[in-house]
Amino acid sequence: MKMVSAAKMRGDTNRLLAAKPFAKWVDALGTKTQAIEFMDVSGFPKTNLFVCFTTDKGLCGGVNSFISRGMRKIAASLTKEGKTFKVVVYGEKGRGQLKRILGDDVVVACTESIHPATFNSLSAFTNEVLKVDPADYQAMHLVYNQFKSAVLYTSTVKTMPSLAGVGLDEPLMGYEFEPETKNEVVADLKEYMVASSAFYSVIENAASEQSARTAAMEGASKNAGELIVALTLKYNKARQTRITTELIEIISGESIFVSRCYVLVFF
Repeated sequence: MKMVSAAKMRGDTNRLLAAKPFAKWVDALGTKTQAIEFMDVSGFPKTNLFVCFTTDKGLCGGVNSFISRGMRKIAASLTKEGKTFKVVVYGEKGRGQLKRILGDDVVVACTESIHPATFNSLSAFTNEVLKVDPADYQAMHLVYNQFKSAVLYTSTVKTMPSLAGVGLDEPLMGYEFEPETKNEVVADLKEYMVASSAFYSVIENAASEQSARTAAMEGASKNAGELIVALTLKYNKARQTRITTELIEIISGESIFVSRCYVLVFF
């Protein structure tokens, strides 16, 4: 499994390099990225929507538990400040964990996804995300594991830029839109923005998953080898003890027999 995961990780890192343009243009609109470990929710609005990206399979270290624990921490901080949130989950492992932690706050879950992920499959997922009533949240946040290297990944929250507002808060003030109205273009742009960011987040998470699985399987192989050595030593000790006990019994039996013979000869 370690060798298979290492091979898959190479494929996922290549797909990650190819997918970077999907995130670059969205970042130019003004995304905000924070590590969950140092999360500050004071700048979050009153209502929020979190889209959490996890895996469908296990045996991949702490990839999913980091997301779950991070969301528990974020939920506690938001509740303390009187703010509300909803959660959308991508991946079976995250669905089970977050459903136990957050209960009814999990409103949508997507499992048994296509691997490797495609933009078409993530567009279908985006349609489910956008079915959440826009009145229920003022900001959307993507929660995923950001791939750093073959031995390092970081649980990250990316806050998507808001394309809503009027007056001075109107988005894309410096642009003109023809021939469609600006509202129509912004609505389409939001769908594409969420789909592009979701696709990139899934690719990031997939590379992190395989790197974590490679490390986990290497650790499992090492632990199994140590366990085999320990059990072999224990087995040899038990075997030697049994042989020694049988030899003692044989020698003791011969001594008793010889003693009885001496007694018979004396009488």
